[in-house]
Amino acid sequence: MSENVTEIATGAGVLAIAAGFLFYLSQVGGFGLAQSGMDTYSASFRSAEGVGVGTDVRLAGVKVGSVLDMKLDPQTFRANTVFSVQGDVALPDDTAVVIASEGLLGGSFMEILPGGSVFNLEPGSEIEDTQSSVSVVQLLLKFVSGGEDT
Repeated sequence: MSENVTEIATGAGVLAIAAGFLFYLSQVGGFGLAQSGMDTYSASFRSAEGVGVGTDVRLAGVKVGSVLDMKLDPQTFRANTVFSVQGDVALPDDTAVVIASEGLLGGSFMEILPGGSVFNLEPGSEIEDTQSSVSVVQLLLKFVSGGEDT
């Protein structure tokens, strides 16, 4: 009988540790069960290289949301993105969105650059001022070729 109690206690401990690990992973990865308090916005990029669903959206270096959806517009050949931002973050209507890199070899993220307008964007609005990602390979080719366009 004492072996059964030990086995049950060990199994319960393993399940508790696994549940704690899954909870921690969902919080760190931004995959929480509820996305309450989040507003969505959209933006269109000429090139969204390095960005995908789940990519961080940052404001002043702080993660405030993530990319929810990406699709190619067949008429304009632009990457249309939908991303979330914390509901308590009010974005001025002249806000810009830039695809930035964490470093030379780092990953990409979407950076929000708020403007100075006194009027705010409504949730669901499209942010029209965007800047696409810069390809490191193209920059190196320009440098090697002496700055000539390729």
